[in-house]
Amino acid sequence: MSDSIPLTQKEIDRLFWKPDPMRAVWLGAVIPGAGQIYNRSYWKLPIVYGGFMGCIYAVTWTNNQYIGYKDAYRDIYYDNLKGNVSNDPSKSYIAILPEGYTIDRMGGLSSYQGRLKEWQNKTRRYRDLSIAISVLVYALTLVDAYVDAQLYDFDISDDLTLNVYPQLYYDLYNQRTAEVKLALTF
Repeated sequence: MSDSIPLTQKEIDRLFWKPDPMRAVWLGAVIPGAGQIYNRSYWKLPIVYGGFMGCIYAVTWTNNQYIGYKDAYRDIYYDNLKGNVSNDPSKSYIAILPEGYTIDRMGGLSSYQGRLKEWQNKTRRYRDLSIAISVLVYALTLVDAYVDAQLYDFDISDDLTLNVYPQLYYDLYNQRTAEVKLALTF
């Protein structure tokens, strides 16, 4: 007689557990990284959260830069229309200048205004690129959760064999053709 205690259904399920790919995707869509946790791929969490933190930093930093250049351009544009452009340090277009620089040193009012517009457009492109990369990182985490769940029980054998066979074929016109057949067994 055996002294073993029969397993409960919960213990059997834990032994033969296989993740559901769609559940992994939905969990990852609701909470970033939850698909990797569900798949028991805990080692991927620092990569996932590091990617998200980097994307959040890039979007925030480029957005703040964009807002600064946009405000400076807007202020110098309207002050130029009114004719009261000044070197007052409280003005946004003066505060954004590098230390020791003046509007005259930047090439004059029209040149500086053009540079502000150029910097505004450049930082807006970088901000938009940062947002697109963030969406891509998010999508990659979902794809990773899906693929990881699909390949959860994929058996990786140590025996990878490449067989090379010469082969002779006859085509439609009854002519012989020699070929080499490669068969990869795994």
